[in-house]
Amino acid sequence: MIARNLWTALIAMVIFPCSMVAANESVLSFDGGEGHGKGKKIVLISGDEEYRSEEALPMLAKILSKHHGFQCTVLFAINPEDGTIDPNNQTNIPGMEVLKDADLCILMTRFRNLPEADMQILDDYLKAGKPIIGIRTSTHAFNIPKDAKFGNYSWSNNGGFGKKVLGETWVNHHGRHKGESTRGVINESEKDNPILSGVDDVWGPTDVYGIRSLPEDAKVLMYGAVLTGMKPEDKPLEGAKNDPMMPIVWTMRYQWEGGKQGTSVCSTFGSAIDFVNEDGRRLIVNAAYDLVGLEDKITPDLDVTIVGDYEPSFYGFNAFQKGLKPADFQGK
Repeated sequence: MIARNLWTALIAMVIFPCSMVAANESVLSFDGGEGHGKGKKIVLISGDEEYRSEEALPMLAKILSKHHGFQCTVLFAINPEDGTIDPNNQTNIPGMEVLKDADLCILMTRFRNLPEADMQILDDYLKAGKPIIGIRTSTHAFNIPKDAKFGNYSWSNNGGFGKKVLGETWVNHHGRHKGESTRGVINESEKDNPILSGVDDVWGPTDVYGIRSLPEDAKVLMYGAVLTGMKPEDKPLEGAKNDPMMPIVWTMRYQWEGGKQGTSVCSTFGSAIDFVNEDGRRLIVNAAYDLVGLEDKITPDLDVTIVGDYEPSFYGFNAFQKGLKPADFQGK
């Protein structure tokens, strides 16, 4: 009987390999239900030291899954010794294999140097021209030695992934860090873009990033007004910082290293605390719909209500909640 049960288990592992992922304690999975996104798979990859992607992405995954039917998997930077979430670990994000059959990748990483096998999966995804959303530090998502196999991804290698896929790499803090917050200003020429449907009140305490240049075919959806302080009612600064304003949300076509053409959306707006803002969340949900071919299903009232508790940490280095494992975000 024991041998028969073992044989049955082995067969199940072959027939249903996704069950192995579900059992992996390093990833967080939310089954898709009813909704426009039913049958679509989204992989959300966290891993930054400062802006609390490990808190923001589980929250967004719950919204996309519960309200819209997407099957969502969240990946984390993990301490391999104890299995806890450790954003300071730049080399270990288990579960990248789930990206192989994903319909959309949402990336929020910073200066990662992942193993070649994991980078190969991402490389295959991008060369297939699949869609991607990059949030905040994803403009400088990777920091890989130039002589390594995937050194072309490094932010310091002619802009790397950020420049070629999202449109820009790390430049600077344009607004004063922790002193000048951000008010979103819609680009009037793109006001009818589906990604902006229902979006009219974007504010967050994270500062505006500097943008040196975007590709000519990039469509800027929203600019960021630098405010005089850290409150939503603060006024925009007068002078050069807002003349002109920096883009904070845009979309573009990309073609990675001779692969097929794909579409990306980049939002430099987006620390965990920024997503307390309803329309900040709406931007990501709308973009997800748009990039998987559901743009005709976008309405101004798509549900972006937070599922469960969400009390995000303020951004800052080494300010992450210690000792948490992915499962701790399952019911939060």
